[in-house]
Amino acid sequence: MKNTITPTMYQAFGLHISSEISLPELVTTARIGGADVEIRLGDLSKDWRAADVEDDFYAFEDDRFLFYVPEVAVYAIRGGRQIVVSPLAGAEDKRIRLYLLGTCMGAILMQRRTLPLHGSAVVVDGRAYAFIGESGAGKSTLAAAFRSRGYRLLTDDVIAVASGGADGGTPVVMPAYPQQKLWQESIEQLGLQSDRYRHLYLSKYAIPVTSGFSVDAVPLAGVFELSRTDEDEVALTRCQALERLALLRIHTYRPFLISRLAGDQWHFSTVTGMASRIDLYRLQRPAGGFSAQEMADAVLRTVLEGEKVMQG
Repeated sequence: MKNTITPTMYQAFGLHISSEISLPELVTTARIGGADVEIRLGDLSKDWRAADVEDDFYAFEDDRFLFYVPEVAVYAIRGGRQIVVSPLAGAEDKRIRLYLLGTCMGAILMQRRTLPLHGSAVVVDGRAYAFIGESGAGKSTLAAAFRSRGYRLLTDDVIAVASGGADGGTPVVMPAYPQQKLWQESIEQLGLQSDRYRHLYLSKYAIPVTSGFSVDAVPLAGVFELSRTDEDEVALTRCQALERLALLRIHTYRPFLISRLAGDQWHFSTVTGMASRIDLYRLQRPAGGFSAQEMADAVLRTVLEGEKVMQG
């Protein structure tokens, strides 16, 4: 991976990021100095050999988190302000950036006490709605369906949710960067062509959002957990009070990092406040077939019309 002659300043997740590594996915900014986060190249080989490694891939040292990806790089994330990248021989730039903008940024957000959720978020009538769920649940595909209807994308994969401030007000979703990651099957079902997009890994592609990206932070109004059902139709139900905290913890980005990087007490306090101020739903889709548009219809009925939520 080549470093730029001088660091470039980018903006993402509500942060100004100074990077020695070219990050074409991000939005550049003319701001000079005062970076919130610095990304630089470095040699972490000795650090990794000396670290007390857990599960072969992670190590925690005071305010530094070390992260190893075989055949890609070793990353060091420190204090919510710095990421050092140590590429391994033969590593592809796109693979290095994939983990840099994923796990590393999720860790940075946690260290900065900003809640990262795993999913996508779109803007509907000036409010943000997040789609969370396990990998393969259809989060990005649903967001793409909303984009096809003219709604703006806020973020894909990592959702940075800032607290409502000292008064505990409405949480806010910070814009990430204008790109989605979609599986080839979803691309085809949405009527797009995969050969127009940059291949990432397996059958997943990077989809640039050339228009329809929200550059402004937007208040979070609702969260929809996506999952599959054996039923034949899309089903949407409102989550009960006790379910909300569990869902927000399960779908925090890299939840195993919570206790080590941010603390369980902070996380509990954050999601408790959030759950009391937003609506949370379960959105189930049939295991077979393509139902992104039907899911979008269900979300919009709930969001825009205030119709009674289906009870199963």
